Amino acid sequence: MKRTTLIALSTVFASVALAEERPASPRGQSAAQVSGKWLDVDYGRPLLRGRADIFGAGADYGKQVNAGAPVWRAGANQTTRLKTEMPIVVGGKKVAPGAYSVFVDLKAGAWTLILSTQPPAENYPPKDKTTIWGAYGYDPKFDVVRAPMTLGKSDVSVEQLLIDFVDVTPKAAKLRISWGTVVALAPIQFD
Repeated sequence: MKRTTLIALSTVFASVALAEERPASPRGQSAAQVSGKWLDVDYGRPLLRGRADIFGAGADYGKQVNAGAPVWRAGANQTTRLKTEMPIVVGGKKVAPGAYSVFVDLKAGAWTLILSTQPPAENYPPKDKTTIWGAYGYDPKFDVVRAPMTLGKSDVSVEQLLIDFVDVTPKAAKLRISWGTVVALAPIQFD
């Protein structure tokens, strides 16, 4: 075989290997810095993959993304985590600096953001009733705050789930969740 043919074949095989190694829902992060303190969110970023209405409608609303869990993990795979280095106020309730599991209670037209102290697991623990993987085993006794979110529609469809901070000022920000044409916002105040 000629050298150019071998190089071309090795390039093809390397491309295939890279494609196979890519996770179906890669991790994502977003951050905001206010007065030298950080607010971070770490989450799995699933793709729509041709699913036109990811959240569903009627009695089936939220069932597809909840995947059998009582609430949505606001992402994929591991539990979504929010870390704050400063006190924040969410839904009128003060939240101390620390790390929190993030969930969303999905109802058609009415989402509720949940911050929880339920500790995340590194791997799926089917018999562990204390830690949580995704939202499987979610226990509301760990909830710190439940806050209503404002729902809207986007003119464009977001292929890969996006969680970020928008309208950041020294006093406040909004946590935004965008996926498909759905946009949900939760106001955060800095204490």
